[in-house]
Amino acid sequence: MSTRDDFPALGPGAQAVRLAFWFVAVLAVLAALAWATSNVRRIPADSSAVVTRFGAFARSQGAGLLVAWPRPFESVLLVPGSERVLERRIVSLSRDPRASATLGLDSDALAGSGYVLTGDSGVVQVSATLFYRVADPYAYALQLDHLDDALERIVSAAVVETTAQRDLDAILVARPEMVAADQQMAVRREQLRGDLARAIQRHLDALAAAHASLGIEVARVDVQASFPGSAIDAFNAVLTSMQNAERDVAKARTIAEKTRQGAQQNADRIVQDAQASAAERVATAQSETSTIAQLEAALAQDHDPGLVARAYRERVQAVLARAARVTTLDPNDASSLVLPGRAP
Repeated sequence: MSTRDDFPALGPGAQAVRLAFWFVAVLAVLAALAWATSNVRRIPADSSAVVTRFGAFARSQGAGLLVAWPRPFESVLLVPGSERVLERRIVSLSRDPRASATLGLDSDALAGSGYVLTGDSGVVQVSATLFYRVADPYAYALQLDHLDDALERIVSAAVVETTAQRDLDAILVARPEMVAADQQMAVRREQLRGDLARAIQRHLDALAAAHASLGIEVARVDVQASFPGSAIDAFNAVLTSMQNAERDVAKARTIAEKTRQGAQQNADRIVQDAQASAAERVATAQSETSTIAQLEAALAQDHDPGLVARAYRERVQAVLARAARVTTLDPNDASSLVLPGRAP
């Protein structure tokens, strides 16, 4: 007799219980396998994994296959890889919408929100966007819940520090007329992003030195500076006034140059007329006195003693011809005397 004949056949109820048992056993085995392999996963190329064992840091691993004990023995947290650049826009530098209200107890406290002071007591609005990488995965995972708030404070402090070390023209083009004249300010405007990135990194290094590292490093910072809305009209008015003043100065210089050229031309004409008149008068005087000069030269050299008498006879006739009446007296006869007087 076979062994199978020794056991009675199971009824329908027992068979159902038996199937249910095997079904539960298979499910338990599958669940155990799923739990045992729950921390076996593939780490993407742009991520890294932080493995903690009972809450303590165990190791970190880059891209690839990760094999770790299941929970609660080990926990795995995926964080961005060091090659991945993350972006954070700093909202604390923006203008608080409630600051535009003119009434209320908090209006004075909010009046300065969104503004930063420059080194020459100017006021600007700055918007900044931080780009960073994860340098320490465990520190990043540890500070992840507080990372955004910490970045807001760090970047805001770095912006205040950097702008306080610069003049207004070293942050943005406040006076266009000085752009070509002061190249040093243009260079400092180009260096603003780099100086701000270095200031943020110094704050991060200080936290790391105090054993409170955020586990990140600065990749770059995008900064955009602008005038406050209430000051734009004033700056535009100043620029318009300066442009009008420069136009008036240029116009005045043009008029002055024309006046100077006209005066120079008049002066040259007067000098030329005076020189011509003087030359003409000198020539006339020389012509009129040429005979006397020649006579004087001849008398000085005693060449012709009778020259004076001949010159007198030549000239006296023309002189006497102009007189209405001529009375002659003998110079050697003293008996006659002619006196002027009225006729009887």
